[in-house]
Amino acid sequence: MELKGYSHKFGDDVNTDYIISGKYKFSTIDMDELSVHLMEDLRPNFYNEIKKGDFIVAGENFGCGSSREQAPLVIKHAGISAVIATSFARIFYRNSINIGLPLVEVPTNNIDEGDLLTVDLEKGIVKNLTKDEVLKIKSLPKVMLKILQSGGLVNYYKKYGTLELID
Repeated sequence: MELKGYSHKFGDDVNTDYIISGKYKFSTIDMDELSVHLMEDLRPNFYNEIKKGDFIVAGENFGCGSSREQAPLVIKHAGISAVIATSFARIFYRNSINIGLPLVEVPTNNIDEGDLLTVDLEKGIVKNLTKDEVLKIKSLPKVMLKILQSGGLVNYYKKYGTLELID
């Protein structure tokens, strides 16, 4: 599974309320409506900057804060193909894998705004095509790759009828 898109860079400690502000997530569950507010407290009009397949790139502790599933759901629904960060908050990580949003752990200090990237989860690499660099991803267990390839935990269960790893 190779993903390709442009980077949209953020810093450390991007919490779930920055991803989707509480003033919206408590008033609607409509993902079309919520998606347009993605990251707007950090970067107004961010939704209009992204194209389907692009990446959110961040530093340490991305997704800290509340455990609400709306944060990864909004990112996925907006068309972001993966989030690349140095590290992730644990509950955000789990929620993202469960809904089929790939998360890539790799040092991001040399990825800049607008860099063209490819991510190959199976090979475990991020290629920065802008800078002609290859970064090694912290590898994902086989079961997580299968869950992501299935589009999330529910789809994996529907496909295989179990939560055990199917080869």
